[in-house]
Formats: sequence, C-alpha cells, structure tokens
Amino acid sequence: MVEQLRRFLFETTQRAGTILKNRLGRVEQISTKTGEIDLVTIADRESEELIKSAIREEYPDHSILAEESGGEYPNDSEYLWVIDPLDGTTNFAHSFPVFSVSIALQREGKTILGAVYNPLYEEFFFAERSGGSFFNDRPIRVSKVKTLDQSLLVTGFSYDRRERADHYLGIFKAFMMRCHGVRRLGSAALDFCSVACGRLEGYWEENLKPWDTAAGWLILEEAGGCVTDFSGGPYSIDKKQVLATNGHIHEEVLGVFQSLFPGGIKKDGL
Repeated sequence: MVEQLRRFLFETTQRAGTILKNRLGRVEQISTKTGEIDLVTIADRESEELIKSAIREEYPDHSILAEESGGEYPNDSEYLWVIDPLDGTTNFAHSFPVFSVSIALQREGKTILGAVYNPLYEEFFFAERSGGSFFNDRPIRVSKVKTLDQSLLVTGFSYDRRERADHYLGIFKAFMMRCHGVRRLGSAALDFCSVACGRLEGYWEENLKPWDTAAGWLILEEAGGCVTDFSGGPYSIDKKQVLATNGHIHEEVLGVFQSLFPGGIKKDGL
C-alpha cells in the first residue's frame, strides 16, 4: 500500500511539475485572490486539476483539500489529500526559479505521507510517518549545527506584510543579528525541506494555510527536526504560526521570540 502510494505521489508530482516547467515564463494573465499580492495563475489551476483528477481516478473514495478549489469531501472518508499545486506562485509569476508542488495524505486527521517536488531542479522530497524522509530516494537528516549563531535561517512574510511591515521586519532583524544569515525564498514547502536535508537550520512564518505546511512538516519531523508554534506549543496545520528547526537550536530560537514578546505570544497570532 505505501509503496503504491509513494509511486503515485512521485508520478503525480512529476506530472504536475511538468505543467509548471512548461508554463514558466509563458504566463500572460496573472490574477489576484484576496489582495493585490496574493497571486494565482493558469499554471496553479492546471496543476491542481491534474492532481485532483489523478486522485479521483486512483482513490475515488478519498477527500481532497486543495488551495485553489477548496474541499471535496466524500461521506465517511478517513483519507484526506492536502494539495498545493504551486507553492511559490509569486516567484513563478516573475520567473524566479523557486517553487514547488506539495501533496500530503492524511488519515483520520494525521499526516501519514508527504511529497514536495521542485521541478526545475528535479528534487523530490518524500516522507512516510515512522518511515523516515528521503531526497531523490536517499535518506536525509537535519543538520548537526548546535547554536543559533552558527545557523542559516529562512522565513516568509504573510500577505498582510504591507500593513504589518514593522512587525515582520522586527522579528527578521532580531534573528539577523544572531545568526549567519536569514533568507526569504518564497516557498514554504521548500523551506521545510531545506531544513530537513540540512541546508538550513531553522524556519519561521505566520498565517500559512494547511496546504502550505502539511507535507513539509512531516518531511522535516521524519528527518529529525522539531516543529512547534512560536511559544513552543504543539503545531497543527490550522495554526497561525510555525517554527521549524533542526531541533538543536529550537530552544534558543524560542528564547528570541520570548525576548521579543515578553508579555506572551497568542496562540492564534501575534
């Protein structure tokens, strides 16, 4: 069963990735969803429809939650597919080569499989709960860096960044002053995977959606990483904050958040 699902994920993310590669640099119409900087393209929709069609054909009794079309819920289904057909749409719309396809499978509310595919570099990340994480079929582990000052971090800015610029830049500055550097790459799924394979040591972001984090979260945890909210509480894909690290620097990073917000950190946002 797992091998069949793994093969399905590999083939489906590759097919969706081919759509993105073929559309890159050729998108003439870009639309907005909830605001001026929340973009969607025809590539998002074509990739999503391909993935959903493949799931309907192979697993017709499973439910689907997808970024562009919302949820499809057959009665009494214990399985839910969580799909981001193009994570990094803003990058894609500008032909900036950092974006991915992200697909997770949940069983009774718990993610059991996750796949993230970077089509331009042909990087396939996969994890099975209690079965480890893999990068192009090779097992991966988080980095062994022990301290924040020796770390390279990554973050993202939410779509309300024009209204809350000082908030986001204040956190960015606090970490910039304490580590080797902070990157802002634009694909949450790839950020998780970069921590999982040891390229980076930590990642934080606010106001993400379930499809942004479901697959990457499992991939990172199965690679030995740690994922919580900003106060160190348990993470779930419907939470407003995510803090993901190699585990070694997690307490130190939490300390930075505590110093920034001594009055406490709200569980549903700062």
